[in-house]
Amino acid sequence: MTAEESATYTDFALINTGGIKQDGSDAVNELSYLILDVVEEMRILQPSSMVQISEKTPDSFLKRALEIIKTGFGQPSVFNTDAIVQELIRQGKSVEDARNGGASGCVETGAFGKENYNLTGYFNLTKVFEITLNNGFDPQTGKEIGLKTGVASSFKSFEELFEAFKKQLKNFVDVKVKGNSVIERLYAEHLPSPFLSLLIDDCIAKGRDYHDGGARYNTSYIMGVGLGSITDILASVKYNIFDEKQITMQDLLKALENNFEEDETLRQRFLNKTPKYGNDDDYTDEIMKFVFEAYYDAVSGRPNTKGGFYEINLLPTTVHIYFGKVVGATPDGRKAAEPLSEGISPVQGADRKGPTAVLKSASKMDHVRTGGTLLNQKFTPHLLAGEDGIEKLAHLIRSYFKLNGHHIQLNVVTADMLRDAQKHPEKYRDLIVRVAGYSDYFVDIAVDLQNEIIKRTEHKSF
Repeated sequence: MTAEESATYTDFALINTGGIKQDGSDAVNELSYLILDVVEEMRILQPSSMVQISEKTPDSFLKRALEIIKTGFGQPSVFNTDAIVQELIRQGKSVEDARNGGASGCVETGAFGKENYNLTGYFNLTKVFEITLNNGFDPQTGKEIGLKTGVASSFKSFEELFEAFKKQLKNFVDVKVKGNSVIERLYAEHLPSPFLSLLIDDCIAKGRDYHDGGARYNTSYIMGVGLGSITDILASVKYNIFDEKQITMQDLLKALENNFEEDETLRQRFLNKTPKYGNDDDYTDEIMKFVFEAYYDAVSGRPNTKGGFYEINLLPTTVHIYFGKVVGATPDGRKAAEPLSEGISPVQGADRKGPTAVLKSASKMDHVRTGGTLLNQKFTPHLLAGEDGIEKLAHLIRSYFKLNGHHIQLNVVTADMLRDAQKHPEKYRDLIVRVAGYSDYFVDIAVDLQNEIIKRTEHKSF
């Protein structure tokens, strides 16, 4: 199951470099550059590396990181210090603890040395909508596992359909939190961590274990998966059924049931003539915000069993491959069992207006109300070959961070090279790619994951 969900056994330790000091001043120093030198020379997969970039970070440090990124092994990833601090303060951390915090694992934020912040599992946003369309039934298993929120053909407006989706969403979050509570108590009562409790502030003062509310802060994250997919799915339903009235709900359900076998023309309409997230199009981006708000409202602020609260983040590791396998055909033109979108990235190949449009779309969500968002982008090596390319990419990242974007990570590789590596793995033993919140040797990862990386949009210009 771990292999299905994560496709890796990395430890997800993440070296934070740069950022700011406790007093708010720039923390970049000589050691910061030495760490980057080692990252470039060693090209190791573990521990992963990242740079924290604040408004006070010198451009020379960001550009040094980009010089390493352009060599094409997906490290270091790039984080917005100012957004991280805002996220932690919003969650109730002190300013000092927030400034001393950062990101770990893939992209998730925490107050280092003072917090128990657990990832409690992934949440399949797209599956919830599939169950909504089928009035509480899972068409893949034939079992009734959700609420009866209404027959799809009975909805008179997109708003009615979305309200049904929100009810299903809250119901499944209820199920998730109930299960989490059992697991949290099992850890607290039967799997204590005495050594970790010595290292995390306030456990000794409280006389409580790390897993039993001993830490100063205790946060439980639920990771939403498939944001780009669910956005495009809802946009397609709204656009084609309710706004343009090109098809009926009955026609849609029949096409999905048949996996578009006799409806390729309709599928092409969904793929190529329907608005898509990631193109700075307010039609879809507003729907993305609806989904974000619904997910946030369903999760954030719920109490956990450790005296803390639940928060959301949006990252997949590689579970978007596994989640796609249990979801049938969807109204965005995706066929049954194909991967979902990953992180907050657009659906693979759906972003067609360049990286600036992607970042503008992604910035329209409120990253500060998350505990981390993961954005993947793929650039051709030619684009970053010269100083001009590095300069433009640095400006692009700075602009995204001014819009409160949390994180971005980059693959610098061509799809043709990856296809050749599939055919001739013996020639590419040292080819490393950015997968999700980690990098891995391309020839070692599963074929379906290789294909998903190949399908990601390849940006050839800014």
